[in-house]
Amino acid sequence: MSQTNRVVVYKGTGEVAVESIDYPKLEVPAEVADHFGIARKAPHAAILKLVTTNICGSDQHMVRGRTTAPIGQSLGHEITGEVVEAGEDVLFVKEGDICSVPFNIACGRCRMCNEGKTGICLNVNPARAGAAYGYVDMGGWIGGQAEYVMVPYADFNLLPFPDRDQALEKILDLTMLSDIFPTGYHGAYTAGVTTGSTVYVAGAGPVGLAAALAAQTLGAAAVLVGDMNPDRLKQAESFGCVGIDLTTDGELADKIAEVLGEPEVDAAVDAVGFEARGHGKDADEAPATVLNDAMSIARAGAGIGIPGLYVTGDPGAADESAQEGTLGMRLGLGWAKSHFFMTGQCPVKKYNRQLMNLILADKAPIAKAVNATTISLDEAPQGYADFDKGAAQKFVIDPHGMVA
Repeated sequence: MSQTNRVVVYKGTGEVAVESIDYPKLEVPAEVADHFGIARKAPHAAILKLVTTNICGSDQHMVRGRTTAPIGQSLGHEITGEVVEAGEDVLFVKEGDICSVPFNIACGRCRMCNEGKTGICLNVNPARAGAAYGYVDMGGWIGGQAEYVMVPYADFNLLPFPDRDQALEKILDLTMLSDIFPTGYHGAYTAGVTTGSTVYVAGAGPVGLAAALAAQTLGAAAVLVGDMNPDRLKQAESFGCVGIDLTTDGELADKIAEVLGEPEVDAAVDAVGFEARGHGKDADEAPATVLNDAMSIARAGAGIGIPGLYVTGDPGAADESAQEGTLGMRLGLGWAKSHFFMTGQCPVKKYNRQLMNLILADKAPIAKAVNATTISLDEAPQGYADFDKGAAQKFVIDPHGMVA
């Protein structure tokens, strides 16, 4: 078996490269083991050969230099792979299984995991609750935009697909289970989307499109998607959403009223996060824009789901407050309207099995909704560049040529 592993790494603002590192071992990162007083040896872990691994907007925040990610940070947290080695304590996942890997790393043993809050596991990251593969301040776990990756607590974290041939046939849909489909669903679900709801989704990137499809799956009567990128708006419209062009003049509430006959919606989803811009074609960055928009157009008593990423360290922010994650959010407006909010990492395991079943039953065409586009591992740098320019695509890396 190969003793090296090729992985995508951050090389500085706007630059990534594919480099060779050591083949993974059944070991947890030293910083995790030392902090929690546990053994580095991980008989509970498995090594996966990557079948697919996706480029995420969250990765782009690091590559744009908008986080404190160090040079050399490995990348990739959207992982689907085939088990090629399992530790002696792995009882139920077998070599040859093709599995979805939640981007949350969770121990399955702590209070948060026992409560189903796997996005904020207490035992996998010395810096804070919650960890992820290939991400800054997330515990030092090697990224999955690679040929191989190590997954700890494999019995708990892995979701094996029931049939290998069926999985490979539907792999472009199933690859979205590691992050964006559950994340989009989480945004819509926690905003209270249900049968007959009217919904506004801010952002027509892959997570926003996933949230829009999820809202339809939950029974929404109308899903409006706001963005400044015409290609991404067309992508939202391709599966029945109404695109709202935020580059044109006029208030958002008025644009919503043109569609719904009233200037408000039953639920709102922020799929943009901290790099939000104000309205208008040449608007400057204004990180609280989407949050304030959501409160302005969500009816009294409505929910606002916030799967969009917000950070505590943004060296590229326009002012000192935003650099530490302090934003000019009109909380008084939300309080006056009795809004409820849900933030934070999606607990992928809460949703991924049910969403898998929808995909396998041909009831959730998520790959088509996000315009999944396959590239090789060597094409990852170009994929990052194209995605950064606003391509209306979800780039799926195929390191071993396993995608039909």
